[in-house]
Amino acid sequence: MTEQPLPTPLVKPRVPSTPLARSIALMKPVTWFAPAWAFLCGAIASAGLSWSVASMGRMALGILLAGPILCGLSQVINDYCDREVDALNEPDRLIPSGLVSATQVFVTIGVLAVLALGIAWALGEKVALLTAIGMVLAVVYSAHPIRAKRNGWIGNGLVAVSYEALPWLAGQLAFGRLTVPAVIVAALYSVGAHGIMTINDFKSMDGDRVSGIKTIPVMLGEWGAAWMAVLTMNVAQLFVIMLFAVSQRWLIAAIIAALFVAQLPLQRKFMQDPRGRAIFYNASGTTLFVWGMLAAAIGVQ
Repeated sequence: MTEQPLPTPLVKPRVPSTPLARSIALMKPVTWFAPAWAFLCGAIASAGLSWSVASMGRMALGILLAGPILCGLSQVINDYCDREVDALNEPDRLIPSGLVSATQVFVTIGVLAVLALGIAWALGEKVALLTAIGMVLAVVYSAHPIRAKRNGWIGNGLVAVSYEALPWLAGQLAFGRLTVPAVIVAALYSVGAHGIMTINDFKSMDGDRVSGIKTIPVMLGEWGAAWMAVLTMNVAQLFVIMLFAVSQRWLIAAIIAALFVAQLPLQRKFMQDPRGRAIFYNASGTTLFVWGMLAAAIGVQ
């Protein structure tokens, strides 16, 4: 498919003034919350987290690792691998505009990779292994020849694993050991996160279509992708509720069920205009989803 440039926005984005600020902008701080929250949930699920200075310091290191460092690293890799497409569709972005050189990109990646492996090793060998897996998945997602992001089913799956399952398991291993119920819950919320990734893809439908990136909204259209996203999130949460109900953890099951029911009217509103209300749903329904993760983490202790 021949790539055609998208219309250039009339209002240019604000440009960070210093090299450090530009590197941080490439790391996209807005994306750090999800993996940091998942690490927190894993730590809580371990039942080994306490209010001691040592425990809180370990938690701070884990959140720094999962959010700013590892997630930031994946964002820098993705932006660099997208530089040719961005030169057509978003030439004002930092890399295609020349505001960030290839040298700065590689230095940023190198610093983040060293920090990631150093902090992960301090948190334990198993955390270091999960960190290394996450770094490999970041490359597989963005870089040629695999470039898994070109297929929405595979790409979103890798992101869901990287943003939910791996940090949850790392948080649990940093403070204790894995348990079967916790692993099942982490896996189910990763499935649900696949739906969240699909909702995120609505904002870039035009660019993805022009660039030949087959996200789920591009493949299924707005209506089909919205249904798939909502169904994926709901099925995952229903299985979590069933898990706690079968285990007779009635209070936790009731809390997650209440958060789930609260999402239904928001989903109905989202379905009326999936593309126009994707940001609305991420700010509302997805928030309830992640609060359910916290309740589940407490429940599997």
